[in-house]
Amino acid sequence: EAGGGLSGGERQRLSVARAIIKNAPILILDEPTSSLDAISEEIVFAALRRLRAGRTTIVIAHRLSTVRDADRILVLDGGRIAAQGRHEELLKTSQLYRRMCARLSVGKSLDDPESVDELIEAVRK
Repeated sequence: EAGGGLSGGERQRLSVARAIIKNAPILILDEPTSSLDAISEEIVFAALRRLRAGRTTIVIAHRLSTVRDADRILVLDGGRIAAQGRHEELLKTSQLYRRMCARLSVGKSLDDPESVDELIEAVRK
């Protein structure tokens, strides 16, 4: 069946479980919580916190909650690294990151193409 009968959230949880079992030294997580509701997201985050310990982990995400605790966040703009650092550092040093965070804190999503276009326009002003 190759996961055809599973929801997006179920497939994501299964992928995290596979990574735990494999015990890989490097993890690449692409939008690891994008299809999850808030409760499932917290469960997966708890597992990911344990899983990331002692490993190099690359997380690709549009949700601030997914990357807030990262050791280093890379902020991309036009395919280039515009800023990098921890969440607290970026809030102080990167206008782009501050604007993204402000946008996300008022309930806008970076997953919505219209929101992304609006964000790009706001950042360029």
